[in-house]
Amino acid sequence: MLAQPVTNNTVYNADRDIWWNPDELFFMLETSVNPARMGYFRRILQEQQALVKHATLLDVGCGGGILAEAFAQMDMQVVGIDPSASAIDTARHHAGQQELPITYVVGEGERLPFADASFDYVSCCDVLEHVRDVDTVIREISRVLKPGGLFFYDTVNRTWLSWLFLIKIAQDWPRWSFMQPDQHRYDRFITPAELSQTLKQVGIVNQQTRGMVADYNVLKTLYYLRQRTAGRWTFRQLGERMKMREGRDTSLCYMGWGRKQVH
Repeated sequence: MLAQPVTNNTVYNADRDIWWNPDELFFMLETSVNPARMGYFRRILQEQQALVKHATLLDVGCGGGILAEAFAQMDMQVVGIDPSASAIDTARHHAGQQELPITYVVGEGERLPFADASFDYVSCCDVLEHVRDVDTVIREISRVLKPGGLFFYDTVNRTWLSWLFLIKIAQDWPRWSFMQPDQHRYDRFITPAELSQTLKQVGIVNQQTRGMVADYNVLKTLYYLRQRTAGRWTFRQLGERMKMREGRDTSLCYMGWGRKQVH
């Protein structure tokens, strides 16, 4: 996968808390997305009889710390890294309020400032579709992951459905839009086959791919989004209704896990 023009990531550099405020868009990661993906990741850890307490985990592209805190609540030793200094400030502040001992670092996935084989686990969720160079980020993730370690991910598939929902409805059409222009770019979306191949090239074998699907139908989705753009609902109210769950359909968003090979 060759590097393409990047997405508009300036939205993550807001001078306020856009992550833990229930009336901001990104809090929907906590209410709508995290229950589905963390439920899946917890199950995988249990099924693999994997070490959890005191295990080390790096969250690449941690933003304001929503996913990092969920792992830290499992008694993991969590490090979060993100290129946005303002997001890291928010993450540090909120972790302090929750008394969670998470280490946060400003940095890029293309150049992770950690030694080889530093972490038992690495997570990278809602991130790969935003980075400059997916191949380099995956290679760096493999480098810092211990042999036998697990990699957890979620991202966006490149399909007609993702084009319709995340490009046209979410960004381009004012009647329903809730994201900034170019917050997502269709050419940055990654198919499961492409991601599995990229992982394989750096010694991580993809073990499973599962869909993250809406727990509601298309007409309800459009109705919900229109309620927000018309000023009748806030993002808080939207997030209370738009819930994701694990499913078979990978045509919009998908999640999965891989294991780094032991040589």
